[in-house]
Amino acid sequence: MNDKPAKRVHYTEARGTGAESLLHDFLRSLTAHPGFLGAELQGSPDQPGLYLVASRWSGTGPDLCVPDGAKAWSFEVIAEV
Repeated sequence: MNDKPAKRVHYTEARGTGAESLLHDFLRSLTAHPGFLGAELQGSPDQPGLYLVASRWSGTGPDLCVPDGAKAWSFEVIAEV
């Protein structure tokens, strides 16, 4: 039986002109939410103009309002090392 609290990883993706700035602002806003564990903004060298915010949350995490035009996914952490 696992006594550790549940964790989630939330991904938010945006592409194109202004996507980096849009997600940078989104990244900065995450620290205000309860359960925030950390996050980073990532860019793809192989896919210019593609950016992703990967954030980690304790529990189920909050319902995040992602920026217009962005896509988002949330995953439960099943195992970690």
